[in-house]
Amino acid sequence: MSWVRITIPENIPLREGRAVRVGGEEIAVFNLGGRFLAVENRCPHKGGPLADGIVSGGTVVCPLHNWKICLENGAVTKPAGESCGVATYATRLEDGVIWIELRGEQEAAA
Repeated sequence: MSWVRITIPENIPLREGRAVRVGGEEIAVFNLGGRFLAVENRCPHKGGPLADGIVSGGTVVCPLHNWKICLENGAVTKPAGESCGVATYATRLEDGVIWIELRGEQEAAA
């Protein structure tokens, strides 16, 4: 596993997301107020761009069909009963920079 430098916090407004391409993956990074969470930027329903969704608490609502995704664990919370989800990525804020941890095959593509 390795950490990849993403951006400074000021580039991601509060309660919004931004898409970044890292290691061949498109990842959505969200600012939850001093805490940053990252998930795969593709809704499991129809592939909507989660970075463009509305953030509410610890979830994001897909802009295409209103599916709600938990930013903590990537699980679909709406509609209820869906067993699919999205990949999540560990983040850290160090020296004024947001970092994302890549795993296995993602590292090879970075």
